Amino acid sequence: MFQKVYPLLLQLFYPKLCFACQVHLTKKEQSICATCRYQLVPTNFHNKAKNPVLDRFWGRVNLEHATTAFVFTKKGLLQQLIHQLKYDNQPQIAYELGKIYGKVIRHVPPYKHVDTIIPVPLHPKKQHIRGYNQAEKFAEGLAESMNINYNTEWLIRTENTSTQTQKSRLERFKNVQSAFELTTTAPATANILLVDDVITTGATLEACCGVLLALKNYKVSIAAIALTS
Repeated sequence: MFQKVYPLLLQLFYPKLCFACQVHLTKKEQSICATCRYQLVPTNFHNKAKNPVLDRFWGRVNLEHATTAFVFTKKGLLQQLIHQLKYDNQPQIAYELGKIYGKVIRHVPPYKHVDTIIPVPLHPKKQHIRGYNQAEKFAEGLAESMNINYNTEWLIRTENTSTQTQKSRLERFKNVQSAFELTTTAPATANILLVDDVITTGATLEACCGVLLALKNYKVSIAAIALTS
């Protein structure tokens, strides 16, 4: 009897609310209600051989492909969700967005050939303070929907760099260009999907790609939740 009543009491006193609009979620909904999910506008960059994400890395990194999941607009729903993800201790948002987008790209070339997803790593000190890595949560959701592994051991952050906020693209790149290393656990060959939460200048992703693509038998594609200016 208690096993049947307890979930009802839990829902009564601690209701599950949509992170975006605060309405009650149904049993089938997780973190984001169906109405708000419908308002998330897909970029469809995964279907485009040329897109704004690839343009941002053109001439800088030899990528297989690059994409972001949703259209970012200032003061829009996605910006609200990303703010909660980063500053309000809501890692489930990245996980759910990853699950949604993973179902979209899992059968799309070249993403269907990816064998490992790697999130942009945080320095251990910064991750300890924040409690989680939002890029890792996005990677976890993608990996579940795409039915492939995600790995947090091959690529590590060795320098606890200063915040990238208010820095120019060049300053951002110089700030992180030597911040990442491959560990001895990394294989000799891999087809990697490197993921982050938000792409701004792309400097951090570029620095990660520089480390990964130093190995000749590595292929790298990029995915993120959003692209901002």
